[in-house]
Amino acid sequence: MHFLDFEKPIAELEGKIAELRHLSDSDGMNIAEEVGRLQAKVERDLTSTYAKLTPWQKTQVARHPDRPHAADYIKALVDDYMPLAGDRLYGEDSAVVGGLGRIKGRSVMIIGLEKGRDTETRIKHNFGMARPEGYRKARRLMQLADQFGIPIITLVDTAGAYPGVGAEERGQAEAIARCIQTCLDVRVPLIAIIIGEGGSGGAIALATGNVVLMLEHSIYSVISPEGCASILWRDGEQAKTAAEALKLTAQDLEKLGVIDGIVHEPTGGAHRAPEAAVSAVRDAIETQLNQLVKIDAGQLRARRRDKFATMGRNALA
Repeated sequence: MHFLDFEKPIAELEGKIAELRHLSDSDGMNIAEEVGRLQAKVERDLTSTYAKLTPWQKTQVARHPDRPHAADYIKALVDDYMPLAGDRLYGEDSAVVGGLGRIKGRSVMIIGLEKGRDTETRIKHNFGMARPEGYRKARRLMQLADQFGIPIITLVDTAGAYPGVGAEERGQAEAIARCIQTCLDVRVPLIAIIIGEGGSGGAIALATGNVVLMLEHSIYSVISPEGCASILWRDGEQAKTAAEALKLTAQDLEKLGVIDGIVHEPTGGAHRAPEAAVSAVRDAIETQLNQLVKIDAGQLRARRRDKFATMGRNALA
C-alpha cells in the first residue's frame, strides 16, 4: 500500500506487523498477541490521524492512487451495466464513462469521470480530464435518461477539464456550459457524488444535481491548491496555505451549503477498505433516490434550478 507523508508512523507499525507475521510463518512462532496489540495501535492511530486531517492532507487523501475510482464504483454498484459511448458529433472520450444499469433493482443512468489506475489506463482516460466530446457525451446520456424517465447518478473525480489547445478549439467552455444547462433542464432525479477530486468547471459540469454529496475525504474547489498558490503567491510551495483558504473540504462545503451531505469513509480512507466505501455510497444513493422519485418531475427541475440560483445570489450578497 502507498503511504502518505503524514502516515509514516502508521507505515512503520504496519511494517513491524508484516515482519512479525513473516517470522511466525518461517519459524513457527506464536506472535498473535503482539500482532494484535500492534494492530489495535494502528487502528487507534488511524482513527486519531484521520479525525484531524488538515485541508492539504485531505487533498492528498482525495488523490490517493489506491482510492476507488468511478469505474470501480460502477463495477461494484451497478448490475446489468451497459456502457454507452460517443458524443455523436466528434468521437469517444474515455475520461467520461457511463451507461445504463440497475442499482438494487432500480434502473439508473450512471456517468463518471475516470482517472485510470496505472500508466496505460491513465493515458487512455486522460487522467480524468475530459475534452469537449466527453461533456457532450455526458449531456447525450443525461438527455437519454430524461427521455425514458431514468434517474441519473454522476461520480465526479477530476482535477479539471482538459486545458489543451485541441479541446479549446473544439469548444471546451461551451461544452461544459451546455452540460451544466442539461443538468438543470432534466426532469428526472440527479444525484452527484464527489468521490475524489472535484476540480473547477470540469467537475460542476456533472455535479449540478438535486442532491450533491461528497465522500468524507474528497475535495471540491474552483481551482487546485497548487494552481491557486501559483496565481496568488507565484509559489507552488504555498499550496498548503491555499488549501486552507479555499474551503475545499466536505466539512467546510457542507457548512457553506454548497453540498447536501457527507458520505462517511472507512477508518483510514476509502483506499483502505474499498468495499466498505462502495457500500456507503450504495446506501447514500438508495436513501436519496427513495426520496427524490416521489417528487413531481416539474418540481424536481424547479428545485434544482432554485438551489443553484440561491447559491449565486448568496455569493453576490
